[in-house]
Amino acid sequence: MSEQVYDLVVLGSGPGGYVAAIRAAQLGMKTAIVEVNALGGVCLNIGCIPTKALLHSADLLEEVKEAKRFGVMVENIGFELAGAMKHKDTVVKQSTDGVAFLMKKNKIEVVAGRGRLIGRGQVHVQLNEGGERVLVGKQIIVATGGRPRPFPGVPFDGERVLSSTDMLNLKAPPRSLLAIGAGAIGVEFASMFRSFGSEVTVVEALPRIVPNEDEEVSAELAKAFQRRGIKTLAGAKVESIDAGGEQVVVTVLDSAGKPQQIAVEKLLVSIGIAPNTENIGLEEVGVKVNSRGFIETDGFLRTSAEGVYAIGDCTANTPWLAHKASAEGILAVEHMAGHHVTPIDYGKIAACTYCNPEIASVGLTEAKARERGYQVKVGKFPFSANGKARVLGQTRFGFVKLVAEAQYGEILGVHMIGPRVTEMIAEGGIALSHEATGESMMQTIHAHPTLYEAIGEAAHALVHGAPIHL
Repeated sequence: MSEQVYDLVVLGSGPGGYVAAIRAAQLGMKTAIVEVNALGGVCLNIGCIPTKALLHSADLLEEVKEAKRFGVMVENIGFELAGAMKHKDTVVKQSTDGVAFLMKKNKIEVVAGRGRLIGRGQVHVQLNEGGERVLVGKQIIVATGGRPRPFPGVPFDGERVLSSTDMLNLKAPPRSLLAIGAGAIGVEFASMFRSFGSEVTVVEALPRIVPNEDEEVSAELAKAFQRRGIKTLAGAKVESIDAGGEQVVVTVLDSAGKPQQIAVEKLLVSIGIAPNTENIGLEEVGVKVNSRGFIETDGFLRTSAEGVYAIGDCTANTPWLAHKASAEGILAVEHMAGHHVTPIDYGKIAACTYCNPEIASVGLTEAKARERGYQVKVGKFPFSANGKARVLGQTRFGFVKLVAEAQYGEILGVHMIGPRVTEMIAEGGIALSHEATGESMMQTIHAHPTLYEAIGEAAHALVHGAPIHL
């Protein structure tokens, strides 16, 4: 069995693993990356990238349907899921080919196979093409990611009880779809397939949909979904799932405790992820995991085993987001290289949900800020009063909300729902990382006409009690 020594061996090539490998190579480290599936991990192959490609098709379809109001005449509007899937596959291939190019450019050895820790600094790889290798790494990063978590007692079958991965392989929009879980994945697929013509219901156990967002954002999305014909049941408990007949029958106790039976063609279970930490040798080398199987790390992403770091969705560090994994990968590599690094502030990582309307947020919600004892001031501005939103014809729903500490005006949170807010949230991230105040955001001159003018208007509302254009 061949054996080769590297400065760093990375298990997993998702947005955490491949970014870590690139940064290591840039720092002069001899690096190998082990991947059993396609390069790019969940994000590029069956997560962020393909879902957003399909969501773009959904948004484009909605826009074409509204084209007449803008003087654009489009006849015989139709939709083929096969065409959207073809576009999705093209985008995925471009993305994964891009990662392969970056591996070659940075002289990172890609080892195709299933890796397992077998001792300090040793990774055994069962090669996809047959045979095996042992890679010796002075440092190791575990970046094995996660997978969709099934509903207890009801496994995914790939036909009617579906994971987010299964949804990306549908041949046609289902006549009816129920999503269990109203987090980002649930509401994105609900939004997408409603545009594609499905009758959609979303069930959420917590009291409101998108429960991690600000309460006003949740309420605004619920109104938007209602107008679009998407049924939402929040504060509802799934009692049973019967997938044995022609349809999937889901029995739900609604928020009033009244049982309902919902029969659908397809069921999406989007209730979180399970970490890919089984059978990769963590126990043998002394890497601690929590009760749910997620790897525990310190602020520099070191595990309990010397020389082993862990990043991304396989760790206990939430939120589980691609850009968080990439940041962790860079931090871990720079730490092992002896650079001065600062632990990540996980409370200042932007989150984006690409449903229609879009949602984006960073920092504390108003409720969380009050729970932590802050005296809170809030500034809001609706897109209904924004000139660019009027140009786009997207004024019915949405707003920007700034949450600040009352005495000094420091921004604690930025929350948005509306057109293209997933691009606008970058200003909120910079505001929190630079400890901006409402006054400094107000004094930042925002270009006109733009959607992000709404941020400046919300800052006026925060500081002066009223925006300019409302």
